[in-house]
Amino acid sequence: MSASSPAAPASPVRALLARINLQQYVVYVGFLAIFLFFAVVLRDSGFLTQRNLVNIVLQTAPATIMAIGLVFVLSAGDIDLSFGSTVAVSALCAAMAMAAMPAAAFPVGILAGLGAGLLVGAINGVLIAWLRLPSFLVTLATMGLVAGIGRSLTQLRSIPVTDPLFTGIFGSGSLFGVPSLVIWTVVAVAIGHVIYRQTRFGAHVLATGDNARAAQVTGIKVSRIRLWVFMISGGLAGLAGLLYAGRLQAAKYTLGETDLMTVIAAVIVGGTLLNGGKGSVIGALVGSLLMGMLNNGLILMGLSVSDQMIVRGLIILVAVAVSLREKTR
Repeated sequence: MSASSPAAPASPVRALLARINLQQYVVYVGFLAIFLFFAVVLRDSGFLTQRNLVNIVLQTAPATIMAIGLVFVLSAGDIDLSFGSTVAVSALCAAMAMAAMPAAAFPVGILAGLGAGLLVGAINGVLIAWLRLPSFLVTLATMGLVAGIGRSLTQLRSIPVTDPLFTGIFGSGSLFGVPSLVIWTVVAVAIGHVIYRQTRFGAHVLATGDNARAAQVTGIKVSRIRLWVFMISGGLAGLAGLLYAGRLQAAKYTLGETDLMTVIAAVIVGGTLLNGGKGSVIGALVGSLLMGMLNNGLILMGLSVSDQMIVRGLIILVAVAVSLREKTR
């Protein structure tokens, strides 16, 4: 009886690749590749100028803030489609409150804007977590409801935001030469990353998205977690509304209207699984910057809005396919 020959040892490179999850680095490789592509193709179109690169970061600040909230929602196994409409209503509530109480415009505007966002998030959370309604249908309904409220609040008119303290902190101001929008982005990403990766709450969010029934058995308050992630999403959408109002010095019902596709693409491309259980706040930041850079580059290349939408749609399809494939491994 002949003894079977021992299996050949795996090569060091193959063993290293087996330990590395390459999927989590796709967004960084993609970001670098697209940046180099635009840098070469648009070298004479001002793409690499400091003004243009800073403008990309400033324009993506609200989307990055919204993306952080969506990371928590998707990681818990749910979906939020209402954050774009929440942005508009939050900005409108802030602008209307400041116009009604100019003597205390700054604190009133913040309370009204963030309060509106948290309220929408709480409504979503209660309907989904406690009444067990599907998050897709609930947030689709609240998206339309909140959008309608935003239109009826002002009869489709734009409301100016003139308080200098508000516009400085949430828009055009800077601290030691760093634009306020960049500061808000860094602070939000840092806090979101720490909560997501270093706290018990973040671990419970991931456990809920991975297997809600198993998480419930281990003692995790799944309904409470789902309520909180929707409130986080609503609150951050409210903050994004304040940033829009501060930067544009006006609030209008169309704010955030085109952000839904961009934010979802940024989050999925950034490594957050569509079915829950895994995500990355830092990846969402890079994904948001990637989408902003992509929009900027396509505009400089002379592509139409419809062409830009086609490109974003293709990116979402690829990202969702990768996300679902990763979930089934």
